[in-house]
Amino acid sequence: MLQSNSTIQIKIEAYGAVEKLLPANLVIYSPPHSDIGAALSQVMTLYPEAKNLIERCACAVGEDIIPRHFVIEHAMTLVLLSPVAGG
Repeated sequence: MLQSNSTIQIKIEAYGAVEKLLPANLVIYSPPHSDIGAALSQVMTLYPEAKNLIERCACAVGEDIIPRHFVIEHAMTLVLLSPVAGG
C-alpha cells in the first residue's frame, strides 16, 4: 500500500527466536526504492533488544529468500526467519 506521504507499508512477520522480541502486528513504513537493509535498520532502532537476532535472520518475501540489498518498490510482507541450530 503506497501511503499519501509517499511511503510504502511493510508488514513484518517474525519466526523463531526473534518472534519473541517483536510485536505480532508490526508494520513499518519505508521510502520508495529503499532496501530491505534500511527497513531492518528501522526495526532494530525501534526494538534494539532484537538487534543481534535480526542481524542473523534470513529475509523472505512470499516463498523466496531475498538479500538485504533487495529494493522495496511496493507494499509487502517481510518475513524474518531466525537461524536454527540442531542435529
